[in-house]
Amino acid sequence: MRANEEITAAEVRLVGVNGEAVGVVRLSEALEAARAANLDLVEVSPKAEPPVCKIMDHGKYRYEQQKKKNEAKKKQKTIEIKEIQIRPAIDKHDLEVKMKAVNRFLKSGDKVKFTMRFRGREISHQTLGLDVLNKIIEMTADMAKVESPPKLEGKQYSMTLASLKLAN
Repeated sequence: MRANEEITAAEVRLVGVNGEAVGVVRLSEALEAARAANLDLVEVSPKAEPPVCKIMDHGKYRYEQQKKKNEAKKKQKTIEIKEIQIRPAIDKHDLEVKMKAVNRFLKSGDKVKFTMRFRGREISHQTLGLDVLNKIIEMTADMAKVESPPKLEGKQYSMTLASLKLAN
């Protein structure tokens, strides 16, 4: 955003201090009017023909724009993907402990990616791994939806669950 002497147009459409339209004037007249009001001439719409310029306090305007930007940034929620790694021969209690963490992640609105690694000869028993992942889907049915179903990639299955908060 250009201000004062940075403006290059010969003529500008001037907007006064209180928002009233002054009309199309030469740049030198607009700069004079801004100096007389002890404010800056700021190019509001540079693509217009002629460009629209407003008489305002440029520093205050930039400060307010930054404040609005920071406020908008504060309100947005970043969604993280939390990863849970499991094995096909996971014990019942170990799975319950992992599910407590999954519930906590889903309640906070994050996505959960499950990675099931097969080691050695375990790869020949892929159905056991798929059964565990399907059991997890059943356990989280009330609070999550399957975003990407279990998929075999090399020596590991992976699937992603998203919180129902995100789906609504």
